[in-house]
Amino acid sequence: MYPIYMCPATAHKAWGTRHPILKYLEEEMAEQDGPLHMYVPGDIIIGGLFPVHLQTNRTTMPGNAHCMRYDVQMFLRSQVMTFAIQEINQRTPKVLPNLTIGYDIYDTCGDVTFAIRATFGLLKDKFNSCFQPGDSNSTVPEPHAKVVIGERYSEVSVAVARILTLSSVAQISYGSTSELLSKKRKFPTFLRTLSSDTYQTKAIAKLVEKFNWKIVSVVGSDDEYGKYGSEQLIDIFTEMDICIDFKKILPGDFSVDESKAHDKLEELMGLLRNSTAEAIILFTKGANVDVIMKAAIQNNLSRIWIGSDSWSTSTRIAEIKGIYKVGQVFGFISKRNEVPGFKDYVTSMFQGTTNPFLEQYLSYYPRCNSSEKNSKNNCSLTKSQHGSKQCLDPRCLVNYIDQDESYNIYVAVKVIAEGLRQLLKCDSEKCGRNATFTALELFQEIKKVNFTVDTTHIFFDDNGDPSIGYDIVNWDMTESKVDIKTIGEYWPSGKIKLPDDLISKMCNVTETTMNCSKSCALGHELRKPENGCCKKCVPCHETSFSPGKGVKCEPCRNWEYPSPEKDKCLNKTLDFLKWWDPFAIVLSFFEIVGIVITILVTVLFAVHRNTPIVKAVGGYLSFLELFSLLACFCITFTFTAKPSTASCVAGLPLFGILFTLCISCILANLLQILVCFRFDQRKSAWLKRLNRPVAVVAVIFCAQLILCVLWLYYRPPIPKEVYHAKTILLQCEKGSKEFFGVMLGYNALLAFACFLFAFHGKLLPDLYKNASFITISMLLYLVIWIVFIPIYISMVGKYTRAIEAAAVLVSNYSILCCHLAPKCYIMLFRKEINSEQAITEYIRKHCEQKGIAVVKS
Repeated sequence: MYPIYMCPATAHKAWGTRHPILKYLEEEMAEQDGPLHMYVPGDIIIGGLFPVHLQTNRTTMPGNAHCMRYDVQMFLRSQVMTFAIQEINQRTPKVLPNLTIGYDIYDTCGDVTFAIRATFGLLKDKFNSCFQPGDSNSTVPEPHAKVVIGERYSEVSVAVARILTLSSVAQISYGSTSELLSKKRKFPTFLRTLSSDTYQTKAIAKLVEKFNWKIVSVVGSDDEYGKYGSEQLIDIFTEMDICIDFKKILPGDFSVDESKAHDKLEELMGLLRNSTAEAIILFTKGANVDVIMKAAIQNNLSRIWIGSDSWSTSTRIAEIKGIYKVGQVFGFISKRNEVPGFKDYVTSMFQGTTNPFLEQYLSYYPRCNSSEKNSKNNCSLTKSQHGSKQCLDPRCLVNYIDQDESYNIYVAVKVIAEGLRQLLKCDSEKCGRNATFTALELFQEIKKVNFTVDTTHIFFDDNGDPSIGYDIVNWDMTESKVDIKTIGEYWPSGKIKLPDDLISKMCNVTETTMNCSKSCALGHELRKPENGCCKKCVPCHETSFSPGKGVKCEPCRNWEYPSPEKDKCLNKTLDFLKWWDPFAIVLSFFEIVGIVITILVTVLFAVHRNTPIVKAVGGYLSFLELFSLLACFCITFTFTAKPSTASCVAGLPLFGILFTLCISCILANLLQILVCFRFDQRKSAWLKRLNRPVAVVAVIFCAQLILCVLWLYYRPPIPKEVYHAKTILLQCEKGSKEFFGVMLGYNALLAFACFLFAFHGKLLPDLYKNASFITISMLLYLVIWIVFIPIYISMVGKYTRAIEAAAVLVSNYSILCCHLAPKCYIMLFRKEINSEQAITEYIRKHCEQKGIAVVKS
């Protein structure tokens, strides 16, 4: 089956009878209030589609439809096209020498069906015939209209573009902004003189961002304009993390179907009353906005509204009674400019010309006579009802001339003239070829134009879209009038320009009219509830901060803590046992005293090294014992100041090794005493085998040495940072707790062995009470470390290191004071007993007391 193309005027000739669809279209157009048609012949015909009536009374039931809601602005826009064409035809020097441009203009009434009918009329050829059914080799007749300007609404333009594509006729729209029309695979001949909704939605989103609005609502409509625009806005806002309070898509016939509109309008008003949005975006046709605004006035809804280009400069909506009550209105419109000379043309009552469009206008709004010219209401239109007969002075009519769509129409005519000039190779005197050309040829030339109209540089990209920005308007409303002012600009590059004072005013709002927080004090963040968009200020967590203005609370880093106001993070203070700490000063004092005493004891022992008392303490082993004590006193300094790897390693591990050396010397000395004075021959035999002081010390010391080397190799103590609220505690991590426990246990075991040997040695003849003092010192050592362990485990803070140092010092002093100091006292103050004779006499008396026979010399 092959496609059949036809025009309404001749289709019945092809079929023999009128086709049912064409019959329906003709009936639709035959009504008294049907679409207007204006034709002026010329060598080249430009078609025009204008919704001079904004809508029809079409319902869901089939039947005849009437055009409704006559719009003065759209009438004036249709006259812009005739004015621009007249200007080209009458211009000197000629743009197209020896050629005139005619026009064929239809009123579409904003209705797809009427627009399709009008498009068929534009596609008729010069013999008043159109598409004939035929085989696959038949060609489409060349239409008499080589290019079409229109339509205004995207939904209508989509239908028109599909038909015009069949004849490769260029379509230049002055108001259709739907992104869908940029798809060249579907609409290859569609062009426009204003930016697409791709840029408009970005412009709206940029305004929302610039004014620091965080909650918006979007109202669209179920048509090519409102549907695609609102969906794109939702996508952009989602990416920008702007909360959408609600999205409402109105039916396509919202403003026509009163029964359906009533229910939907009530639903929309309910949403608006309960909405927490800072701005309501109305991305739909002006006819729908008209209904919404009237309902908003009745419901006393005062909000901030953002208008799309379909209604943001609509005088019809601006003239609604009580419109000032709805709140603030911002809007976007294609870059505005004044059509040169058009105001004078209108004031002169169109220079005396006449056409069907003008005649119908005069039937609605006749010229005012002299008695009516001073009427204060002459410049304000009442409801556009047929037969109202309200007079309107031409000087007032210029108030309804817009600077956006009118200028877009003017630019479209200039673009066509430039395309014709290039196609026909015209200069100021003649054209290089005649007016016989195809619509496709003209389309290809128009698409290549790149020139300037007044101050507007116009060219088309691959999608047929110009690189033209938007003007941002604001409705300055009072009870008496509405003044639509341009307050800023937006360019397709993404740059936006707005008054600084307005931006500051909008951005400094801390709480919306719906009691939603927009900005917060220092240390608070904006938090959105699980359901809804209304954010509230919530204090930051004790470890987080926020610089205010609703910025999300962020946690401070490990080495930082929030300021008292929680507006910033401060560096934590390093906390460790410093030299000037009172506890550290006390420790240092005892460390120095211990070192001095140990050195003095060593000197004293060296001076009396040949005396019996030094030999009784162990002789040369006593110097090894003193060396280990001196080293233990020295390493206690590593427990103070900032921990480092070296100080951690030199702390407890080295103490364990050195103190083992000290205890092993004491143990070896005790074994010597027991061997010498043990009279039980059976037990003394195995004690004699142990009486190898050097071997005993070496074995005991090497065992601890190996243990600590393994500790340092596998899991050594290392500096560690422990983070507290406002401080960083620097301490030594023990590494392996197992090795640490075994090291302490090993020394405790040695101390306990010494304690047992010393306790048994108290029964032996000991002039210097060596065993008794060792018993006390070992007991002290064991008690100290038994007490130390629970304190050490439970204590947290810088004084943990101080407790370690104190335990080491007390251990050292227990040996120094209880074991070695009494010997020094004898050397200095009891010299009489520091002799072999005194020892011999003491042993003799001890044996006599025990009943042991003594050999006298």
